[in-house]
Amino acid sequence: MTDRDMETDHLPENTGGAGHGAVTTVAEDPFQDPGLPAHRPRVTDLDPRAAKRAERQVALLFMIAVVGVIGSMVCYTFVPNTKVHRFTGLGTVNMNNLALGLCLGFAFLALGCGAIHWARTLMTDVDLVQERHPMKSDPESTAFAVSEFKQGVADSGFTKYPLIRRSLLTAMMVLPLPAVWLLRDLGPMPKDALRHTLWAPGMKLVNPNTGQPLRVSDVTVGTLALANPANLNDDPDERIDNLAKAAVLVVRLPQEALKGSEAQKKKQWDWSVDGVMAFSKICTHVGCPVALYEQQTHHMLCPCHQSTFDLSDDGKVIFGPAARSLPQLPITVDADGNLVAVSDFREPVGPSFWERG
Repeated sequence: MTDRDMETDHLPENTGGAGHGAVTTVAEDPFQDPGLPAHRPRVTDLDPRAAKRAERQVALLFMIAVVGVIGSMVCYTFVPNTKVHRFTGLGTVNMNNLALGLCLGFAFLALGCGAIHWARTLMTDVDLVQERHPMKSDPESTAFAVSEFKQGVADSGFTKYPLIRRSLLTAMMVLPLPAVWLLRDLGPMPKDALRHTLWAPGMKLVNPNTGQPLRVSDVTVGTLALANPANLNDDPDERIDNLAKAAVLVVRLPQEALKGSEAQKKKQWDWSVDGVMAFSKICTHVGCPVALYEQQTHHMLCPCHQSTFDLSDDGKVIFGPAARSLPQLPITVDADGNLVAVSDFREPVGPSFWERG
């Protein structure tokens, strides 16, 4: 057989007369559609007792979700948000957060498991094929969607199994309650709590690392010290909130380094002791702790959003989004040479708030 004869053996056969207009037969698709496997009924499709048992199991999971949601509200109310516990491998954990997370986690887990178990054991178990069609909001499509929804409700057994329906609706009704319960944090109104700190006349400035009172000699020009009020630990439950308002930075500036108007210079110097000054550690932008001190320029930088305060110019903002100067704490010395507060801050510390005025 010649090469030409071999080539003609692979040419498609003509179904019509010869010539360019002849129609050829297309080779059969080698990839056959395997189709869908034969449907195998589930135990719950054949045994009514198994179906009833599955219904009770789904309802139990939904009721566990209800218990978890209610438990989260109980934990939020009765577990103090200051209670902590140290776990091996996890470190210190806030017990209020842990209890809330476990309760809500079990609630959502039970709700999801119930929905999956419902779908796998009781909903209609058939394979459906839906052809693609243009996405048009015409009356026919709307009517089809409504009929499909009704068919889906019927297939799911939502109306057939009242126990599942009632337990699911109960779980869905209580699910938003934690969000409403958390709204209790919006009240009562703080009144004047944001305007006052632990600082009071005669309150000592204490080094938070050593617990010892600060003295003028402890602060030299160019250094930065941290200080807390001496009674910070008197109320352990409120310690974090009190520290968030009362923490101060202590620096020492020579009088010739002060800027601003004569009134500002006089106020800064009168509120200090031999150039030792105390400023709030809380940024007036969003409340981050400021602690990056530039010795040569006397600038204090907030690491969060780069607000920069000039401590030599009454804590004035020279850069960044902060809108107010760092409040200065009036200080003096007692008979023992310890730095003490003359009074509380003369203005609210930290970020601005609506009632600040």
